[in-house]
Amino acid sequence: MIYFVGAGAGAPDLITVRGARLLGEADVIVYAGSLVNPALLDYKKRGCAVYDSARMTLEEVIAVMAPAARAGQTVVRLHTGDPCVYGAHREQMDALDRLGLDYEVCPGVSSFCGAAAALRAEYTLPNVSQTVILTRMEGRTPVPESERIEALAAHGATMVVFLSAGQLEKLSQRLLAGGYAPDTPAAIVYKATWPDERIVHTTVAGLAEAGARAGITKTALITVGGFLGEEYDRSRLYDPSFATGFREASR
Repeated sequence: MIYFVGAGAGAPDLITVRGARLLGEADVIVYAGSLVNPALLDYKKRGCAVYDSARMTLEEVIAVMAPAARAGQTVVRLHTGDPCVYGAHREQMDALDRLGLDYEVCPGVSSFCGAAAALRAEYTLPNVSQTVILTRMEGRTPVPESERIEALAAHGATMVVFLSAGQLEKLSQRLLAGGYAPDTPAAIVYKATWPDERIVHTTVAGLAEAGARAGITKTALITVGGFLGEEYDRSRLYDPSFATGFREASR
């Protein structure tokens, strides 16, 4: 069996219990060495073969996993965060489907969750935002025209921008063009949950200057929105005047 395992946001103890168990059972591990904390490899058993996919093509990854699976070995493909967000695991699953090989996916804690934890923030505050947009600037991978930053910024929702720390000037300009006010709170979260985690609080207009001052150009998420501010409404769920199926209203 081949298992696609989410490594979590960074800290080795943020992998799921199932993910840690699968790492411990694996005969072969292929991990994203440029992004996954190498401390996670401490879960592996003696004799496990380890491959760093940062130096491999898709074809080379499949060429490692397929023979091992056919030989009855347990294979773990270890992805950063959760594989479903910028994990490029769909193409791997399609390749395995064509080869008639079975696989399962073990979810992980995405870095956008790790960033919220680092910020001690809640993305979905009542009367501030009830929507979280996960997106990225275009680079070598294009972005559909309808999903350009300006179009998404027009919603005024909470936004978490991946893979864009090296384009903060352009990102700032596009967020402003889309409708965010210059003083909209923003934060750059570098390597959330890692030992060298760093947080830079700024505004949409100040993103480029803040990133340059901190020397952050990669491995960071940019979070944007009023959720980083001070104003929000109390949750109705825990309001004494609000009845639920488990509690009567007290007034």
